[in-house]
Amino acid sequence: MAKSQQESSSVWQRRVLDGVGYGTVLATLAVLFFFLVLPVSVIVSRAFMKQGGFTLQYFPLLFQNELLMSAIWNSVLVGLVTTLVTTLVSFPLALVNTKLDYRGKSLLSGLLLVPMVMPPFVGAIGILRFFARRGSINLGLMDLGWIDRPIDWLGPENMFWAVIVLEVLHLYPIMYLNLSAALANVDPSVEEMATTLGVPKWRQYLDIVWPLARPGYFAGAIIVFIWALTDLGTPLLVGYHNTIPVQIFNMITDVNENPVGYALVCLVIVLTVTFFLISKLALGGKKYEMMAKGHVSSGQKRASPLGTVLVYLLVGGIAFLALVPHLAVVITAFSDKWFMTVLPEHYTLDHFKAVFSTDLSVIGIKNSFLFAGLSTLADLILGLLIAYVIVRKLIPFPALLDSLVMIPLALPGIVLAFGYVVTYSDTALDPLHNPIPLLVIAYAIRRLPYMVRSATAGLQQMSVSLEEASTTFGASRFHTLRKITVPLVTANLIAGGLLCFSYAMLDVSDSLILAMKENFYPLTKAIYVLFLEQGTGELVASALGIIGMLILTVCIMGASLLLGKKMGELFRS
Repeated sequence: MAKSQQESSSVWQRRVLDGVGYGTVLATLAVLFFFLVLPVSVIVSRAFMKQGGFTLQYFPLLFQNELLMSAIWNSVLVGLVTTLVTTLVSFPLALVNTKLDYRGKSLLSGLLLVPMVMPPFVGAIGILRFFARRGSINLGLMDLGWIDRPIDWLGPENMFWAVIVLEVLHLYPIMYLNLSAALANVDPSVEEMATTLGVPKWRQYLDIVWPLARPGYFAGAIIVFIWALTDLGTPLLVGYHNTIPVQIFNMITDVNENPVGYALVCLVIVLTVTFFLISKLALGGKKYEMMAKGHVSSGQKRASPLGTVLVYLLVGGIAFLALVPHLAVVITAFSDKWFMTVLPEHYTLDHFKAVFSTDLSVIGIKNSFLFAGLSTLADLILGLLIAYVIVRKLIPFPALLDSLVMIPLALPGIVLAFGYVVTYSDTALDPLHNPIPLLVIAYAIRRLPYMVRSATAGLQQMSVSLEEASTTFGASRFHTLRKITVPLVTANLIAGGLLCFSYAMLDVSDSLILAMKENFYPLTKAIYVLFLEQGTGELVASALGIIGMLILTVCIMGASLLLGKKMGELFRS
């Protein structure tokens, strides 16, 4: 009798597990279909349809349009140059911090991640003030007698490089985290063996370290490239409007009258997928396995006094440059009576007071907390279930589900936002009437990979025997999940949740495109609209940007403390 009850219980538990596994898969597929596959499919289909029939008319029109072709070339160039410069900045940093130990390493390593707390969209506000023709930089150089007349740093011929600098200063931490994680996993004994055999150090880096770290590099490089290629906010504020994202943003209002926009968005999808596949093919068929993973402490050497000075110059110099946009925004936010002087004559808190007395900024803060909170809750529930299914292998081919969930990392936000407007216009989800559902869904879809990666890391470190022991003593699967599994991975869930929340708070593409009425504006849309206002709009926008930066700082620091060196794993495509 007892054996029969035990078998019955086992069958019931197996059915519950199957239900959780396949139910999670179905829910994931439904979400991804309606809010990822369907919008993209609608865009692609409309790029090839005219009056109910198949056509290729829009693509020749696109390629014959000199303005749009120039925008395409400019955006691809921004992506490529940003990726190249980011590599040149990040690789030495990752190499130094992985191979050397020096005094103050923790502080400087932390400063290197500071750019993650503010998107270049906000940093552009301060940079515009500092590098204007009569801005702080030109006035300072003229006071020193180094130049006779102002340099047009942000003129038409220099806007491209202004965008590149802002993108690099914001995105290099993602490359740095991926490279650091990859280099830390290189078994030090491999290099020691090469040294014993007389292989020169430069040859070791070329033939051993670089091939082994290549997967981590490409994981970061593809995200940096796609991010820079499709970033809307930075070129929009800098004034470099001849890029794909800005052109798509301008086409939103007349897309039905100008269907070439469909062809342009379709081309963006092709570009991002192509470069994504190239990064995968670059690794395809190659083995990067080692007998053991490296340990950072075991492969580190103590830097000499001269080496320490050189490290301070390298790491400290890059950290300082990365902080320039932040400092520029901070000074702008506190400035008072700042005209034809290097720095403000006085400082004030009036702009921060104006933030909380201006309806638009208050609406932006409240809406962003609401939208980001709801999207994070959705990510938390769905991300935990997906990670549990993947790690515990509750379905066949769990790796396929893992790859499916990572797709939003390769798909630009501006494509999704454009797809939502086209697909759900004149429906119950029409963003013109109420964009809240689509904003929450867009935020959640694009940050879901971070939550899945974070929860997966926690579950992989947790022994399944703990869950088995609980069920052996009669606990139900849901009771075990609630009392055993979730408490043991709470730190990972909080870390993933903080990242999802913070990046949703300062999302640019979805917010600028989907929020069409003032009472629905999120934080970034409020910053953009305030920035365009004459008078003190720029100053209030800077103060609002500082508030957003503080929120993101707390979230990123919390996630970094909880995840430690696994932080870079969240930014893998």
